[in-house]
Amino acid sequence: MDFLKRFLRHVWMSPIQRNRMFPQTTLDAIQKVIAAGETTHRGEIRFVVEAELTAGQLWANISSRQRAIDVFSELRVWDTEENIGVLLYVLLADRKVEIVADRGIDRRVGAERWRAICKEIELRYRRGEFLEGTRIGIEKISAELAHAFPAQGENPNELPDKPVVM
Repeated sequence: MDFLKRFLRHVWMSPIQRNRMFPQTTLDAIQKVIAAGETTHRGEIRFVVEAELTAGQLWANISSRQRAIDVFSELRVWDTEENIGVLLYVLLADRKVEIVADRGIDRRVGAERWRAICKEIELRYRRGEFLEGTRIGIEKISAELAHAFPAQGENPNELPDKPVVM
């Protein structure tokens, strides 16, 4: 029964609904929040929003966490000089937010703190506050990165700040 419910949620979710939740103006604002945050630390943040999984992914029982790890790899978020890239991944059909962090920052922050940030974002999303929830999440991720890896001297942008829509 759970599989059927999940399958129907994914069938029902569409790019049109995703675009209502994350219109271009919201995506542009998210890009600015990422860029502003990255001035305070040496890490890199990527934001990805995905409406739904494919039937094959659902049949294989891919979780939002597994999908986030796949996207982390596909976008090469791990490919930073100090191994301090962070992915903020949203799977709308599952109503899940995942943070995948590279080993350089993950061992300093830990899964419990990342999960707390995800829960706060999910709470905002349930209220329909997609920009606000994302902004708060990115600012909290930036605060963790700034604490562990503050900006020093030249701070090149190693990964694009532009949100990815899947």
